[in-house]
Amino acid sequence: MENKMIFKRYELKYLITRQQQEFLCRAMAPYMTADSFGHSSIRNLYYDTPNYRLIRESLDKPVYKEKLRVRSYGRAQQEDNVFVELKKKYESVVYKRRIELPQEEALEALLGRASLPDSQIGREIGAALEFYGELIPRVFLSYERDAYHALDSDFRLTFDESIRYRQEELTLDSDPWGTPLLNRDTVLMELKVSDSIPLWMVRLLSQLGIQKTTFSKYGTAYQQILLGHQKGMLQYA
Repeated sequence: MENKMIFKRYELKYLITRQQQEFLCRAMAPYMTADSFGHSSIRNLYYDTPNYRLIRESLDKPVYKEKLRVRSYGRAQQEDNVFVELKKKYESVVYKRRIELPQEEALEALLGRASLPDSQIGREIGAALEFYGELIPRVFLSYERDAYHALDSDFRLTFDESIRYRQEELTLDSDPWGTPLLNRDTVLMELKVSDSIPLWMVRLLSQLGIQKTTFSKYGTAYQQILLGHQKGMLQYA
């Protein structure tokens, strides 16, 4: 199946237990099936300014915010294709634009040492690079994902676990080691909808007492990094 390059949707997040995940998987079986990706080991490189301007502004919960990252589904060698993604959020609606390039070419382009494709999305990414000035890889973030889609609509659901981050070895062709973001019994569930959540899912969420939350993987990693730096300063003050 051809990879989709433009997305516009709502993304609703929930932190659930593994027991709740198992119950949901059984209950949603009549309505959903594993999508074309199924299970994947996702790796991301998040780009930011040296002082983390993008994520600091994002955590302030503005009306508009954006993130720039490079993503692969599994381990990617330098010659393997990866996705350069510009993810924007405006008034709760998520807009994701991405292009596919060999990893070496993508990383060189984001550092200004190669050209981005002369396309609408390529120009949008280029405009972001020019607006923010120096953008460099700041955090590697990986997780294991199981993805599902509804049988009768564009409703999608993903479970992310083993979410880890690090600031070393910032490349997509390495193993997904790093600091865990969540405890072992917690899974991040995301509902991706263009309109509304199916009624059967609303009933399941109510039955299990699952409440929507605000959770940013990169934002949480940044807060842990900042906390670590503060502890270090206190230790050596």
